[in-house]
Amino acid sequence: MMAGMEILIVVAVIVLLVVIVGGYLWATYNGLVRLNVRVDEAWSDITVQLKRRADLIPNLIEAVKGYAAHEKQVFENVTKARSETVNATTPAEAGVAENHFQQALKSLFAVAEAYPQLQANQNFLQLQGELVDTEDKIQASRRFYNGGVRELNTKIKVFPNTLFVRGLGFTEREFFEVDEPSAIAEPPKVQF
Repeated sequence: MMAGMEILIVVAVIVLLVVIVGGYLWATYNGLVRLNVRVDEAWSDITVQLKRRADLIPNLIEAVKGYAAHEKQVFENVTKARSETVNATTPAEAGVAENHFQQALKSLFAVAEAYPQLQANQNFLQLQGELVDTEDKIQASRRFYNGGVRELNTKIKVFPNTLFVRGLGFTEREFFEVDEPSAIAEPPKVQF
């Protein structure tokens, strides 16, 4: 009778441990899936804002080009940087493209400063406003993305998750960083 009770206790303890471990694995897996989806969504938000900004650039170039047609190199650099930004597919590529893009925009606005008539042009002023708004949205999207990456990477690295989550197909994601942080520390100044 005592042996039967001991076996029942051992079985109950084993079942309880299996339920606890199974519950932990289930919760951890679902949490990682949610974080992964959040990071993917945040990256999508960044690409939408980068595309929006890239779509504004040709209009901005055309507005400036009418006043400063002889600044061909500046326009080519902005166009090239725009292309890099649109074609970036990873956070690392986007970071490099962001650096180039910010430098090119600074050059474009430096050219625009030399033309008071352009600074008074309503179309140009509207494009400037939209660009500043888009830059703010890019920064917010970047912070949201990096926050999601931080949460995901932390959950992957903590013990005991680090022992098994990579086997479930979860890997750390890269942050959206730029090579030269001072280049994007603040949006390009577009007030004249």
